[in-house]
Parts: sequence; structure tokens; C-alpha cells
Amino acid sequence: MKKRKTAMATVLMAAVMLAGCGAAKETTGAEDAAVKDAADGAVYKVGIVQFVDDASLNQIEAAIEKELDAKAAELGVTFNYSDYMYNGQADSTVLNQIASELVASKVDVIVPIATPAAMIMQNATEENQIPVVFSAVSDPVGAGLVASIEEPGSNITGTSDALNTEAVLDLIVTANPDIKKIGLLYNKSEDASKAPVETAKNYCEAKGIEVIEKTGTTNDEISLAADALISGGAEAVFTPTDNTVMTAELAIYEKFIEAGVPHYGGADSFALNGAFLGYGVNYEELGTATADMIVEVLVNGASPASLPVVMLDNGIATVNTETAQAIGIDYSILADKCAELKEIVTAKEFE
Repeated sequence: MKKRKTAMATVLMAAVMLAGCGAAKETTGAEDAAVKDAADGAVYKVGIVQFVDDASLNQIEAAIEKELDAKAAELGVTFNYSDYMYNGQADSTVLNQIASELVASKVDVIVPIATPAAMIMQNATEENQIPVVFSAVSDPVGAGLVASIEEPGSNITGTSDALNTEAVLDLIVTANPDIKKIGLLYNKSEDASKAPVETAKNYCEAKGIEVIEKTGTTNDEISLAADALISGGAEAVFTPTDNTVMTAELAIYEKFIEAGVPHYGGADSFALNGAFLGYGVNYEELGTATADMIVEVLVNGASPASLPVVMLDNGIATVNTETAQAIGIDYSILADKCAELKEIVTAKEFE
């Protein structure tokens, strides 16, 4: 994986970057062959901003880079992302500094990965209208990023990893039809978690299932929250597409295994990092789709305001077979409840 910069480590490099990088060729709004011919040989500066290191977001970034490289070779252009790759380390101060650096560098597009990064990049581009193509934003309308999925408006569009929360809860009930108590584990500060958590509460209330709710904003707090859910008698735990819990999963999954409590997460990376099951989209496909939208905006002149947000099929369940065996769950009974059932074993990153 390529090394990404944090804003604090690159403040002194900004002037060098500005002096050393040529200006990108401007595109028009036309989407015909003439525009594509005119773009031949153009260099586009692509700012990629990852919210934090975790397996899913790393997978998205790698897929974006791979697809941009392929499209560059196909179209005879250059997408320079290697000089403008950043990781915000889940710190809003760092993310705001990154936004300032990218604006000063006059990049042609900013690609934030995950909701918190997208919101800060949107704010930084309201006046300059640098195009923003986000990736892995669970609820772009609810987060106030776009006016609608079909007509985003302004200078922003992207891809969504929207989670079907009720489908995940259905899996929990299928695996344990007599379940009486479900734990909710998430970071209440993450916008992506708000709507799924409310949906989960409503689901459980309708079925007469008690809810235990624990939150945290750091790895240590998430670890303590996991302990509290176990001691509180949670028979299963649900986490939405929450980056804070995702980064802590490798530190907490054994707690749940020892307690015999299956952890269901809103992304396959949860299962990769030891949770019983991850549910949602294929993040490699999400990254590829994001890159294709970048090409539409930069090379073909598409306007983000009218380029619909891409929503992928989110019915893929990924089961950690090692965890399933340790807990004693026959996950084959879940196959009919999802579009696809995948198997995985515990690792830090996807291969």
C-alpha cells in the first residue's frame, strides 16, 4: 500500500508541490468525442483523502488507483494522484488542513473516502467549486452532501455504501430466532451511524427485542463499550458502517468470541478483522465505480450537480469462518437471506 501523507507532515511541502506540478488541462462540459480527443495527453491532479486507515477504506483507495491507472492508459491522459494522497487519521483538524492544501494546490478534483472526510471537503469547496467525488458515504442526503441521489446539485457527487439495516437484523434473528437482547455498538459522532442505529432500534421495538446501546469515540472507549455489552447480556451485537468501531475490531473481536456473542458489522472488513459477519457492498467495486465517476467529471466534462450518486447492491454477507466455528454458529442457514454469502478468515488487510 502506498504511503499517504497527513496534512501536518506536509505543510512545508506545499510550496514544492505547487512549483513542481504542471497545471491540469481544463475541460468543457461537452460529452462528445471532440472533448475526449482534446483531452489526449492532459494531466489531471486528483486529491485523494482517506478518513482513516481501515481495511475497507484501504481497499477502496487501492481500487480507485487501479481503475484510474487503467483509464489513463486507455484514454491517453494522466491522473496524478500520487502527489495528492492524504490520510486524515480521523482528526477533523488534520482533515481541514488537508482541504486547505488541496485547494491551494488547485487540484482538479477531490476524492474523499468516508462521510466525515466528504463533509469537510464539501465545506472547503463551496466557494471555489472544485469538483468533489466522494466514496463510501452511507447517507449522502442525510449528511447534507447532496440534494438528492438523482440530482446531487452543486459541485459534489459520488458513490454510496448505504446499508440495509433491516436485512442485517433479519440475519441476526434468523441465526437466533429466540434472541431477547441485541447490543448496538457505534460512534455517536459519526453521521453514517445515526440513521442505521435508529432503524435498528425501531426494528427491535417492533419485534419486542431489548436493545443495549453503547458508544465510543476512541479504540479504548470502544473496547470498554464492548465489555459493557457483554456484561449487559447482549446475545448479538450490531454495528453499522462505523469507521471508529472498524478500526478497533482487531482489538475487540476476541472479547465477543470468548463471550459467545456474534458481532454483525456493516462492511465486509468487520468480518475480515474478526467479527462474525460483515454485510454490505463490495468495496473493490465501489472504488472502481468512484474512479469511473472521476473520469466522467474530468475527461468527459460531466457536471457533478447532475451526475447521480451511484448506489451498489448491498446484499453481500461475508462470514468469518474461524469466528463462526469458535462461536458455534451454522451460518449456512443465512444463505437464503442475502444476495451472496462469502467466507473469509481473520486478517488485517484484504489481499
